Amino acid sequence: MPIVLQETLRGLLYAPFYAALSLGAYEQEGVEIRFTSAPTPADSARRLMTGEVDVTWGGPMRVMLTREQDPSADLVCFGEAVTRDPFFLVGRRPNPGFALRDLLDVTLASTSEVPTPWLCLQEDLRRAGIDPEALRRVTGRGMAENSAALARGEIDVVQVFQPFVEELLESGAGHIWYAAAGRGHTAYTCFYARRGTLERRREELRRMVRALHRTLGWIEAASGAAIARAVQAYFPQVPLARLAAALARNKAVGIWGKDARLPRSGYDRLAASLVSGGLIRSAPPFEETVDNGFAREAIAAKLPPLAAATG
Repeated sequence: MPIVLQETLRGLLYAPFYAALSLGAYEQEGVEIRFTSAPTPADSARRLMTGEVDVTWGGPMRVMLTREQDPSADLVCFGEAVTRDPFFLVGRRPNPGFALRDLLDVTLASTSEVPTPWLCLQEDLRRAGIDPEALRRVTGRGMAENSAALARGEIDVVQVFQPFVEELLESGAGHIWYAAAGRGHTAYTCFYARRGTLERRREELRRMVRALHRTLGWIEAASGAAIARAVQAYFPQVPLARLAAALARNKAVGIWGKDARLPRSGYDRLAASLVSGGLIRSAPPFEETVDNGFAREAIAAKLPPLAAATG
């Protein structure tokens, strides 16, 4: 019986997961996958709890929030790919000396599709001694709409991920001010499942993490163009050159891990952001929420990267 694997939403930040599918990583490890998509990001954890899917890739944020809303929820993170924040602040004018305090003097349109990007940015602001409520912030609009507004000169800065960043740079309508990946580890995307699934289908999930680990090794050696070719089928609307540039930039800022471990430092930074932003009151203990056992096994086995052309 296949593992039903669910994506939370479609995004370039998830390139290692798409590459694992397209390059046959799971088949090489002897596990059968049936891939599906959540109707909305908010549905991803619910579908795990109801048994509609076996494994989701998505944010540990969903795991923390679900566990707070339902203390009986037994969701566990067990293999990370996106280990740093993939969002950028893109401004209408160049600002090579950007500091977070500059946001006090502009109008910022923050991401609305999911809560994590703003929650992490507001934590950055707090640590810099800035009250997030002091910003002039546009909310409730999607990244595409905000990018168009930036190009029209209606706002000063947008919070976006790829490929919106590259599109704004190509057109000359935007300039990168800040790459959130620069703050260091922030747990962003991993596999998660119910604890019972980890126990019942342990061998298959162990093989899934092996596949992800080997895919991350392939990405470490691959060019943006090679990664773009591997994931292009999932993003047919993005021109290949833009896709390659976007993936190369994501790789350059280090959003993807070199192995499938979820570092405690990343978990703690995410948890602090969710608490200070008011999404949760407290985070569940790392030891109860994260299982790095599969990742440690993959590392100890010294598995080779996927055998695929790196271009």
